[in-house]
Amino acid sequence: MSVSEITDRYDINDRFIERSVWSGRERRPRPPADFPSYDSFREETTVREDLTVGTEIVDITPAGEKRVYDIGVTHDAHTFLADGFVVSNCGVRMVRTNLDYDDLRGREEELVNALFEAVPTGLGGGGVVDGDRATVEAVLERGVDWALEAGYAVKADLAHCEDEGRRPEADADAVSKKAKDRGMNQLGSLGSGNHFLEVQRVTDVFDPATADAYGLSEEQVVVLIHCGSRGLGHQTCNDYLRDIEREHEDLLAKLPDRELAAAPAGSRLAKQYYAAMCACINFAWVNRQLITHQTRQVFADVFDRSWESMEMELLYDVAHNIAKREKHETSAGERELFVHRKGATRAFPAGRPEVPSAYRSTGQPVIIPGSMGAGSYVLSGGKRSLSETFGSTAHGAGRLMSRTQAKDEFWGGDVQADLRGQKVYVKASSGATIAEEAPGVYKDVDEVVRVSDALGIGDKVARTFPICNIKG
Repeated sequence: MSVSEITDRYDINDRFIERSVWSGRERRPRPPADFPSYDSFREETTVREDLTVGTEIVDITPAGEKRVYDIGVTHDAHTFLADGFVVSNCGVRMVRTNLDYDDLRGREEELVNALFEAVPTGLGGGGVVDGDRATVEAVLERGVDWALEAGYAVKADLAHCEDEGRRPEADADAVSKKAKDRGMNQLGSLGSGNHFLEVQRVTDVFDPATADAYGLSEEQVVVLIHCGSRGLGHQTCNDYLRDIEREHEDLLAKLPDRELAAAPAGSRLAKQYYAAMCACINFAWVNRQLITHQTRQVFADVFDRSWESMEMELLYDVAHNIAKREKHETSAGERELFVHRKGATRAFPAGRPEVPSAYRSTGQPVIIPGSMGAGSYVLSGGKRSLSETFGSTAHGAGRLMSRTQAKDEFWGGDVQADLRGQKVYVKASSGATIAEEAPGVYKDVDEVVRVSDALGIGDKVARTFPICNIKG
């Protein structure tokens, strides 16, 4: 049977059906062949008053101590940190098009379904590229250069990416085998949490000259992609945290919070960790590039024309969970510093040499995502960003409530229906994911951007509003 026939007949998650059918199976899917039918299971099973079913423990085998990853993160301050470390290069990129909203109107549902099929989402494995160890190591070392050579990027993509999509200090040998194994089947996937792919339209232009330099105009269709280095980056954090705990226990004992754990700058472990972090940064840029490739193919299929003819060009890719060595003016003169942008994003002003030549006269594009119901902003690096914030501004709207609280207060189906009423089409792997990312969970992005603009660290250029969105 086809996927559509199965999903039409049975009330089963269509993404589960698609993956089961398309990935193929050598063995019988769950449940096993000798599992009873539902009716016979009911007859044989006693359900207790608290709605649990008792079972007998047959055997207990000591497994020793093993570190586990708790995916049920309920902390109110849940962020992209892995045990207090900045590593993943979670970031966001915007792809512009020459389509306007009228070109897309009426095809929103077709587009969101096609994107959801083409871009792997959610926890666990599944990616655009089924890489082996050699592929992962090449990605870690070369970043988007690898994607260009492999046919997933064009040269203009590198020119419009922070650091041209490659940290040269990266060392794949500094990343553990376990981390590489986790990355092998996640290349080109959104992941979970607040990561998303969103098709948007430009609703407002505040700075026409800069918007023109960025190639933005009102009613234009753009695409926002937000994700990081997946399990590979998280594993790298954990690996080095364990090493730091062993090697610098005396330093950790003096800290007010062990989440401030760090290796002293210049130490062997700090140098090794920085090289590993840069490798993870390269992985994240390639991850977003592969999703961009898939997005271009989907648009080409849906609109029956090449992505080049739709001018689906990368406006900019900016990291917002990253630590970098940069030179800045201080009271002691120019110094090389480690700048940690956790929950922040780079916002270099006009003239800074790290800004791509296309934007050097206007300032670096800064992308500030909001919620599914409020839209996002494009800013330019402000004149005061270097003096006030080491060339940085906020990275997004930020959460008002934990994921647990969000699921208590919102129902995914209701959120999805409310957004549909605003002509916003949302698709996710579960209703819980939509509830966790409900618009009411986030701060007012207009106010966040107003503060940045008023401080002169990030100047308003344009505002966008969602058309359709896929989440993990």
